[in-house]
Amino acid sequence: MTIKQGDRLPTGTFKVMGAEGPKEISSDDVFKGKKVVAFSVPGAFTPTCSNQHLPSYLKNYDKVKAQGIDTIVCMAVNDVFVMDAWGKDRGVGNKITMLADGNGEYAKKLGLELDGSKFGLGTRGKRFSMIVKDGVVEKLNVDEGKYELSSAEATCSLN
Repeated sequence: MTIKQGDRLPTGTFKVMGAEGPKEISSDDVFKGKKVVAFSVPGAFTPTCSNQHLPSYLKNYDKVKAQGIDTIVCMAVNDVFVMDAWGKDRGVGNKITMLADGNGEYAKKLGLELDGSKFGLGTRGKRFSMIVKDGVVEKLNVDEGKYELSSAEATCSLN
């Protein structure tokens, strides 16, 4: 079943790159007691993800934060090393937390997995965005094959 507005996020874990190397963080660490903008991309270093999706959040960082957002996170079904390298390549710094959902387990729990096997990508996460307040989805945008609903501008009504 696909997550929807008003639902509480499932529990799960992600990997992030810490000062000492990869570390695990829980969905509670990310979402509990905070207002978070989370967006998911099908793959790090892919054209739309690298040239449009992630940059929309970097470019609009101050505007997004001004809306009372505590944290911006980017999720992808990639390993922690790829997510770390992608974040460095794109100049993310401390603005966006790069969450690795290495086996796609969290994407599956959300019901937002994507079968990219015909492109040689295996199971990935769909392109989506959500605003989450204390673990509850306030807004959810899922892009079906295109990139138009999950940008920072659309998610946070910046247009």
